[in-house]
Amino acid sequence: MNPITTSLVVAAAIFASAMAGLVLHSRLPSHHLTKETQDVVRLGTGMLSVLASLVLGLLIATAKTSYDTTDQAIRGYATELVLLDETFRDYGDTAAVPRNLLRQYTTQLLADFWPKDGSRPAVLDSQMTGAMLEHIREAIRALRPVDEGQTWLQNQALQISTNLLRQRWLMIEQAGTKIQPMVVVVLVLWIAFIFATFALNAPRNATVVAAFLVCSLAIGGSIYLILEMDSPLNGTMKLSDWPVTNALAHMQP
Repeated sequence: MNPITTSLVVAAAIFASAMAGLVLHSRLPSHHLTKETQDVVRLGTGMLSVLASLVLGLLIATAKTSYDTTDQAIRGYATELVLLDETFRDYGDTAAVPRNLLRQYTTQLLADFWPKDGSRPAVLDSQMTGAMLEHIREAIRALRPVDEGQTWLQNQALQISTNLLRQRWLMIEQAGTKIQPMVVVVLVLWIAFIFATFALNAPRNATVVAAFLVCSLAIGGSIYLILEMDSPLNGTMKLSDWPVTNALAHMQP
């Protein structure tokens, strides 16, 4: 779901339902607008408002958790990249090949997750980038340690590369969307009904219309924030590439 388009559609739908309620008030027979009828409608609307508030809060919490989890995963991944590079440094000049492959892999990871062309979405599961990580592991296995220290460093590098492989897939899964479109649709329908019932009992003037417009835009804005946080590597709120960029800077010869 495109966050901007979806939020505008949501705001328009809610505002339209409110306007429909204002129009419907003047066309309903008088016995549909009695105090007893309004009390029943108000009671049902109150229950639905509570449900809508709970669902909206759940969506915000889910999106924020996904956003923060992905941010932590990226920072942890960048840390592992630096640790692997330091291991190659300690191993010596004979680890130049896997170290160079690691720099190439990190550069490609930046290009996949944070493309310079802003119109292109992030590529989370590039097969080429995954193959580059496997090539690093093969280069580590090809090392021929000459003493116990290099043997330990080789084993350490293999362990870190295994962690990178596992964390890469965890990061890919965590960066995916968690919000189901049907949940958003149902929530918007509830809110649209609530606004329509509010409008049935509201006075007909410009102030009321303006209030409904502002509230509709506010709810549309909340949906926009939810969808943006649910896609942490795309959109205007995408996570910073600083951790990986900083890791790449530490890898320079």
